[in-house]
Amino acid sequence: MKSSTQFRTIVLSDIHLGTEGSKAREATEFLRNYSCQKLILNGDIIDGWQLKQYGTWKKKHTAFFKTVLKQIVHYDTKVIYLRGNHDDFLDQIMPLKVGKNFSIRKDYTLASGDKKFYITHGDVFDSITSQMKWLAYLGDLGYTFLLWINKFYNQYRAWRGLPYYSLSQQIKQRIKQAVNYISDYEQKLTELARARHCDGIICGHIHKPAIHNFDGIIYMNSGDWVESLSALVEDHDGNWNLLYYTSEDEDEAEAAAITHELTHQ
Repeated sequence: MKSSTQFRTIVLSDIHLGTEGSKAREATEFLRNYSCQKLILNGDIIDGWQLKQYGTWKKKHTAFFKTVLKQIVHYDTKVIYLRGNHDDFLDQIMPLKVGKNFSIRKDYTLASGDKKFYITHGDVFDSITSQMKWLAYLGDLGYTFLLWINKFYNQYRAWRGLPYYSLSQQIKQRIKQAVNYISDYEQKLTELARARHCDGIICGHIHKPAIHNFDGIIYMNSGDWVESLSALVEDHDGNWNLLYYTSEDEDEAEAAAITHELTHQ
């Protein structure tokens, strides 16, 4: 008998496993605390770009997929992995279905209550990543450098007792071109949902968690696990919310681990 799940659907994107900036441990703790009937990994889960250059695969990155497998075993969770631009190496094997609970594909249409959502990573409308890949790589280097600076800045803030601060998010919010890009991106994705005869779009890619309504079309972005540490969740009544990782998730996971040890002594 499978345990009941807390959510009907969880959507995670942009974990960028294999990179220094990936909050893989936090993403894993998040999944250990929340269960679902359907888990959608919406692109850039593995960062093939950086792994080819200077990224490294660590135990904490493997731990994430072990936790995904535990969801399948314990809750009969259906896992759908959608390809992003950083894990475009999946083009060589998609579509791929492994058993009844795991598949890799380009996009997905999800029925949610009386609504339909078209789910895609979102890079299809990014002309830089789709047509000028060399420039995207260059931008990726600059972004990685920002994250490197941000890491040391937050170590200093932690020493001062100050909360986490995302330098790269602040820069993106203050640059007019970045703000305009996000606005255009959201509008184009909602137009895609309308063209697909869907009530809404679920995407990732731009690392900007959001739930908006554009002219009757629902736009939802699950954010990322580099800066925002966020996920989209659907309850069993078809209601959607953004859920953010907090230190309480880690505390609960540690408490559960201690309890597990005590019961096996």
